[in-house]
Amino acid sequence: MKVSVSVGSAYYNGDNWEDLVGYVCAADRIGVDSVWSAEAWGMEAVASLGYLAARTERIGLGTGIMQISARTPAATAMSALALDRLSNGRFRLGLGVSGPQVVEGLHGESFAKPLERLREYTEIVRMAINGERVAYQGQHYVLPRPGGEGKALKLAIPPNPSLPIYLATLGPKSLELTGEIADGWIGTSLVAAHADVLLGPIRRGAERAGRSLSDIDLQVNCQLEVSDDVDSLINRYRPAMAFTLGGMGSARTNFYNAAFTRAGFGDVAAEVQRLWVEGDKAGAVAAVPDEMVLAAYAIGTDDMVADRVRGLATAGVNAVRLGPVGKTATEQIAHLEMAVDLVQRATATAA
Repeated sequence: MKVSVSVGSAYYNGDNWEDLVGYVCAADRIGVDSVWSAEAWGMEAVASLGYLAARTERIGLGTGIMQISARTPAATAMSALALDRLSNGRFRLGLGVSGPQVVEGLHGESFAKPLERLREYTEIVRMAINGERVAYQGQHYVLPRPGGEGKALKLAIPPNPSLPIYLATLGPKSLELTGEIADGWIGTSLVAAHADVLLGPIRRGAERAGRSLSDIDLQVNCQLEVSDDVDSLINRYRPAMAFTLGGMGSARTNFYNAAFTRAGFGDVAAEVQRLWVEGDKAGAVAAVPDEMVLAAYAIGTDDMVADRVRGLATAGVNAVRLGPVGKTATEQIAHLEMAVDLVQRATATAA
């Protein structure tokens, strides 16, 4: 199993940039597969990767994700081809719809029919990076703009039809879309014991396109931390789960909450969200049971974490994506070295 790392606004608020660069450079030396730069409403996903491309040699560079509401498809394609050229072919384009609070609140775009928008957007991006003239007639995107003076154009930058596109998806239909049209999946909220809740739709989409699940690079977020003080780890990660269930999206639209509901945690997910939305965040945190934290995160003793990593590998996941753990750059790099060794040992045993 491969190990990747995540940076960007989901993990980083703009401070200590050089420490973050040092962390990624260490990941490059260690042999980590790829680094993924996230964006929400903080540091955006593209600029940092351009800098990291110049500071690294081998590690893959992915956007995890670029929000489709924040850029036109053509702008995304130009950024993708530019980053791929700057990194000598190491770039991977990750796309996602984000959520209504960001899309409508920050970007002023409609969040309606996100699945249709994602399909059309991805199709236009592929046309552009393949070197085709961009002419498209969709429900949400029409190019060139009707009634104006525009014409169908090809990008001037050299095309790269092999540039991989990853989708960050969680709903059943969007997961099927990932299996049908994407090269990889940027996954979250995967409980190994119920992996088919998320991987099953990807498999169905892949089979519909004449492929198999193994043809798709499944990069899954994995909070990994080792300690013999398991209770302390559970209490440390319980607030993160409460935020995921209650605060990652609006009261009506929370893809993470829905994913955990389909994995068998519906009663907990509903109660935690209710408490969070009502403003009782402490109550929401307290309502998260120990077993849910342990099922969702790879935390605990060395043996417990190795078992969870093996569970992901058995389910078909081929890469775990880790965030920095530790207060200092030295601590974060030491944790990454430990994690890479643990994952390699665990999956070697599984093999």
